[in-house]
Amino acid sequence: MTDEEDVDDPTDGGSGAPIDFDRLEVIRDRFATDDHFVRIEEQPEFAPDRLVCVYDSQFYPSGVQQAHLEVVWYENSDFSLHYHEDHEGGTFDHRWDRHPSRHNLRDHVHPGPDAPTPGEDSDHSADWRDVLSMVITEIEERQRAFWEE
Repeated sequence: MTDEEDVDDPTDGGSGAPIDFDRLEVIRDRFATDDHFVRIEEQPEFAPDRLVCVYDSQFYPSGVQQAHLEVVWYENSDFSLHYHEDHEGGTFDHRWDRHPSRHNLRDHVHPGPDAPTPGEDSDHSADWRDVLSMVITEIEERQRAFWEE
């Protein structure tokens, strides 16, 4: 992510609403059955407001050292879903957001490879399950693309 302020400032990235830990628990339980993930860290010390879902390395070529999805969900249905890859030569970041913002509409995407701010205005589904499905589908398309090159 290129703009750390975007997550911490409630007027430009943070929702201002409380974290929806019940929703995060449901997401954790769903992802725990998905063989794409080798580990799900709930409220890790470095990010106590989120889930960190670590992808199995078998979905990536050897040049990708690690990949994970960070999930933050708020009680007002705002969210931030941040996909990150560590590569031998750098990183890849892509983020899907719904939150108040000075740089974009409430729904927006910070596209890869470097998740720039401002991002691109978007229109995310009101249903949280559809949002997760869309994000997971986009990540799986990226994973498949590694093997098509």
